[in-house]
Amino acid sequence: MVSTLPSGYAATNGCGGRMKQIGTFSLHVFTGRWFMVFACLLIMSVAGATYMFALYSGDIKSSLGYDQSTLNLLSTFKDLGGNVGIISGLINEISPPWVVLLIGAAMNFTGYFMIWLAVTRKIAKPHVWQMCLYICIGANSQTFANTGALVTCVKNFPESRGVVLGLLKGFVGLSGAIITQLNHGLYGNDSRSLILFIGWLPAAVSILFLGVVRVLKVVRQVNELKTFYNFLYISLGLAGFLMVMIITQNKVQFPRPEFDVTAIVVVILLFAPLGIVFREEFKLWKRKQEVVDRVPVDIVTENPIGTTIPIPITPTPLVKEISCWKTVFAPPERGEDFTILQAIFSIDMLILFTTTTFGVGGTLTAIDNLGQIGRSLGYPVTSITTFVSLVSIWNYMGRVASGFVSEHLLAKYKFPRPLMLTIVLCISCVGHLLIAFGVPNGLYVSSVIIGFCFGAQWPLIFAIISEIFGLKYYSTLYNLGGGASPVGAYILNVVVAGRLYDKEAQKQLSAKGMTRKEGEDLTCVGVDCYKMSFLIITGATLFACLISFILVLRTRKFYRSDIYKRFREAADAETAHTEMVVPPVTVSGPPSMPPMERKIG
Repeated sequence: MVSTLPSGYAATNGCGGRMKQIGTFSLHVFTGRWFMVFACLLIMSVAGATYMFALYSGDIKSSLGYDQSTLNLLSTFKDLGGNVGIISGLINEISPPWVVLLIGAAMNFTGYFMIWLAVTRKIAKPHVWQMCLYICIGANSQTFANTGALVTCVKNFPESRGVVLGLLKGFVGLSGAIITQLNHGLYGNDSRSLILFIGWLPAAVSILFLGVVRVLKVVRQVNELKTFYNFLYISLGLAGFLMVMIITQNKVQFPRPEFDVTAIVVVILLFAPLGIVFREEFKLWKRKQEVVDRVPVDIVTENPIGTTIPIPITPTPLVKEISCWKTVFAPPERGEDFTILQAIFSIDMLILFTTTTFGVGGTLTAIDNLGQIGRSLGYPVTSITTFVSLVSIWNYMGRVASGFVSEHLLAKYKFPRPLMLTIVLCISCVGHLLIAFGVPNGLYVSSVIIGFCFGAQWPLIFAIISEIFGLKYYSTLYNLGGGASPVGAYILNVVVAGRLYDKEAQKQLSAKGMTRKEGEDLTCVGVDCYKMSFLIITGATLFACLISFILVLRTRKFYRSDIYKRFREAADAETAHTEMVVPPVTVSGPPSMPPMERKIG
């Protein structure tokens, strides 16, 4: 009779056995949850093109002859596309993540490629509405990347959601500096080529990992939090390197070979987390092999596949499904799974939406106008590039800090995330006031403050949504929360900042006895260009602080409870079940021997 052994019992001596083990381990790695985290990190590291608008907005303005109001309108459609992800959320509710990532890749390339064709005048000058459409499509691809990768990661690690959100959102914040350095290595200082680069690179990365990113069963991982901290340390090293390069490139003119070396180092640091992935997956693989080795061998006579033991199944009682429209105003307790309509019509979501509108909207207006602010205050071109890179670096720092710190404070001291959000909003007012009064060299400090606060707000808002409204419809609710920022950006960017800038620019032009020619951009110089705008933005942000504090009072009892208890219990049950599932080991014996039952201790 011939013995039948599973793959875990493959002979280790000989080339064939070793190759089989290597193949088994490789498959285990590429289908493991830690490699999925690595794939999501890479997708997020190139998904922040919307934060680089200040780097190429000047090319759009000069090439197409726009005034500041038109440019700000374009910026608003960028923010609209980058934050309104309801469509991607709904698609993700009914399809696997790879579908969302694929659609996002197609949209990313289409939108930015058309903008590049327009700016380089390879096509006829588009109408303003067409440019708004192109940039909205390109920016909206970011919501597909976020939904496909970030939301999937949060569902796979629900007990570490603050850490996951902080880390992945941190890479999005860092992506502006990453793409800039890679672009320098490939295209030099050509800002028009940057538009093409942010068109094809994110699309290529998303397509590369289509089969990797997926929702997995929640199982408690050994040293889960420690592993995420190891990812954090590598990302901090990457952020530190980028910061040094930004400062150095601002002081010294880099020749092309030095840009190439910088780009190579960035790529190496981006792939450094693979070392952690292989280490953690090897531990898991080895543990599974040890479990297999401990199982006694079954001896069967006629059925080598194994005899199934019937398990009594208790019939599930039929529950009459109630229409979601009838339960809109009867939501469950905080922390349970709300329906989409229950969340939309809840007071907590209304408070979060208002806070995001005026809080994130204000910092987003500052970031989008950073290039124009620098020019109006007389900063050199190299400094403006530095401001954008500083925002990117500190955007990253804000995201990881708010994610990791809020998770630690919540776990140890029951410190509510809404209170941390309120504190962050108050700090951002300092950055707005530095711009309003044109403090000498204050734009450097303001870039740091606004970048940090803008980044810190997102993990907090998205974690609060997941904690209050549950994870069942998180794909849609996550994008619903992000949809508030373009509303605030339109009010504060177009209606306030854009119009007041053009009004001041026209006033300066009239004072010189000149009139604006058609197709000529409208330029304003001096502190008054943005003074009134940012005083208004400061007032709007203080209003957001007040509204956010109301949420703190409403949820104080909820955050004092054990909000992750049900996820912990479900993960423990799944882990125990996984450890009991072992591949069958069968050896044929004499016909007279009866089958022996397997016992797993």
